[in-house]
Amino acid sequence: MKKTVIYLALILGVFSVNAQETVKDSTKLWKNGGNFLLLFNQSAFNAEWLAGGTSSIAGNFGLNYDFNYKKDDVLWDTKIIAAYGLTKIKEAAKTAKTDDRLELNSLWGKKASEKWYYSVFFNIKTQMDAGFDKNGVEVSHFFSPTYFQFGPGMLWKKDSNLSINIAPITPRLILVDSKYTVLGSSFGVSQGDTSRFEFGASVSAIYKLNVMANVKVENRLNLYSNYLDNPQNIDVDYQMNIVMKINRYMSTNIALQTIYDDNAIKAVQVREVFGLGLDFSF
Repeated sequence: MKKTVIYLALILGVFSVNAQETVKDSTKLWKNGGNFLLLFNQSAFNAEWLAGGTSSIAGNFGLNYDFNYKKDDVLWDTKIIAAYGLTKIKEAAKTAKTDDRLELNSLWGKKASEKWYYSVFFNIKTQMDAGFDKNGVEVSHFFSPTYFQFGPGMLWKKDSNLSINIAPITPRLILVDSKYTVLGSSFGVSQGDTSRFEFGASVSAIYKLNVMANVKVENRLNLYSNYLDNPQNIDVDYQMNIVMKINRYMSTNIALQTIYDDNAIKAVQVREVFGLGLDFSF
């Protein structure tokens, strides 16, 4: 069985799936579409391999999907983002997590003028599995941490590729399991607590563009200022997703995310995923 897995992995090398779909109902009120990335990578060395090396196997998946509703002067845009990755090194006792995120964004708007809408948005960000630090200590798990945001505001939307939502009254709730705050703060939640409440302003922007014929780029920027604690320290969450279609059957996907939240850690957090392989549309 082990040899079979190795042979298959050597044949496949890197495998990714990008699915893009646009569906409309009979009244043309709904549009939905997105992409799915599946990446496998494996390396193996026998005992006689003189150059050295460590056998490993890794897998990642990513989902970026939109559900958009529009009727007359009302719109409702919803996006689901999910990503998960694992890697297993031969000498390591445990499988290591390389990526883990689950996010839901939903925005309702009613037209106020040509490009402006009265809006209400909801956002939830969390993860699907336990996470460990470099020393093997568990620091997070499913739904811990979880970030909730909700607020009314104004949406400026040029088209489906460019929009900015401004919400000056936005409460935010951060939830963390109590076992992670016993010895100190965790994800901005104080020692001994399980939640942190913030009240501030939120700005979110989306910019999509076609750099060239087969290269699509999606940029998402989220800013948050907490009125209750150092409002000048703005939390930043920037995401960029690039899809480069090489030919009919192959494509490349690059995902980059940077986060700055001084309550969690006074440093910039960076996540990057690269995938190259086969492309199937359905």
